Amino acid sequence: MYEKIKYLSAGDKAVVMEFGNEISKEINAKIRNVVKSIDEAKIDGIEELLPTYRSLMIMYEPLKIEYSELISTLDSMSSKQVESQDEEIRIVEFPTVYGGEYGPDINFVAEHNNITVDEVIKIHTGTDYLVYMMGFTPGFTYLGGMSDKIATPRLSSPRTKIPAGSVGIAGAQTGMYPSETPGGWQLIGRTPLKLYDPDKEPPVMLSAGDYVRYVSVSEEEYLEIKKQVEEGTYEVKVIVSEGGDLRE
Repeated sequence: MYEKIKYLSAGDKAVVMEFGNEISKEINAKIRNVVKSIDEAKIDGIEELLPTYRSLMIMYEPLKIEYSELISTLDSMSSKQVESQDEEIRIVEFPTVYGGEYGPDINFVAEHNNITVDEVIKIHTGTDYLVYMMGFTPGFTYLGGMSDKIATPRLSSPRTKIPAGSVGIAGAQTGMYPSETPGGWQLIGRTPLKLYDPDKEPPVMLSAGDYVRYVSVSEEEYLEIKKQVEEGTYEVKVIVSEGGDLRE
C-alpha cells in the first residue's frame, strides 16, 4: 500500500485514486472502506464508483463539485480507519461439480501442476476466496487467494461459448462465469447457482468483500440443485462470520 494515495485525473469527469501497486487484502479493505464512506456521505456531484484491485475511479459532475473540493473530500475519507479485524464477513457456498463435461480442462490443470485431479479439487475447495472486484460482465467475480499449486495459464485460443456457472482458472486466479460468454479460462467445474439474475433485486449475488467457498458435489447433486434453483426453492448457504470460519 502506498504511504500516500495517488490521485490521477481521468478526463474532465473522473479521478482515479491509486492505493498501491499490488493485489492485497489490505489494499482491497481500504478501497471498500472508502467506497462505504462515500456511499454513506451521499456527496452531491459524485455519480459513480468503480473499484478495482488496487484503485478506485470516481465519476463526478464538475458543475456540482470542483476537482479541488473533490480531492479534499476524498482525502478526508481515505484517512479514516480501515474496518476492524472483527468486521463481519459473508461466506457464500457454491456447490460445484468438477470434471467431465462440466470441467473439461481439469485434467490439463492436474497435468500442468504434476498432481492428480482429486488433488486439484481438494486444493480448489480448501480455500475461501475473497471477492476483490466485479466486472467483465454483470456478476463476474475476480477472486483472490488461490493456491499456486493449481495455477495454470489461460487457453491459447479462447472458447467462443462458455456455459453460465462455469468455474475456471486463469494464471493464479479462479472465478465463475455468470452468463454464457466467450472466455479463455481453464474450465474445471460448474455451479448451478445464478450469479446474475436480472429478475432479482439485487440482480448480482456477490459483491466486493464477500468470500466464495466452493463445495464439491456429485453430478446427481448438481442436477437436483439446478432444478431447485430454476424452481426458486433452493436456499443459498451463507455464513456470516467475523473471520474465524475462513479457510485460508
